[in-house]
Amino acid sequence: MKKRTHFAALVFAASAALPAIAAPETYVLDQAHSFPRFSYSHFGFSTQLSRFDKTTGKVIFDKVAKTGSVDVVIDTKSVDTGFPVFNEHIQGEDFFDTPKYPTATFKSTKVVFHGDKPASIEGNLTLKGITKPVTLTVTSFLAMPHPMVKKDAIGANAYTVVKRSDFNAGKYAPYVSDDVRIDIAIEAIKE
Repeated sequence: MKKRTHFAALVFAASAALPAIAAPETYVLDQAHSFPRFSYSHFGFSTQLSRFDKTTGKVIFDKVAKTGSVDVVIDTKSVDTGFPVFNEHIQGEDFFDTPKYPTATFKSTKVVFHGDKPASIEGNLTLKGITKPVTLTVTSFLAMPHPMVKKDAIGANAYTVVKRSDFNAGKYAPYVSDDVRIDIAIEAIKE
């Protein structure tokens, strides 16, 4: 009996010494702190900045396996250029064509880690019914308990550059730049 007790204690001690095996965790985007923005050159005079006010989605993050996925849906009707007349103009057929395409989506295909943090996210951007591969460069990432909601949370900033003309939205190029930088800031709370 003494051998069995000793063996059971040894097995328990060995299993306690093994690192914890984490499972993928799902985080839901905090709509009050997740905003895609886009910027472009306006005739070379200035860089115009706009954003979308309604974004939903989920992030799956496995810090032990160093894997993850991102699925974001942007309400293109929520575009905010800072000028109501231009909001309507940019929702027209030449640009977002929101009556036909009220959302844009990004779905990841691969998350590349450097150390414990994601460094880039490869995926597919769909805008105006056209899907193109893009790579988001992650400029910051943080995973920690949220001090206000008392749940685990993650936050990140990332960017990519696309050509408007690739998405059938290239009117006025090259005077209004064909290259558009898309920045996204997200915060997400664990389900």
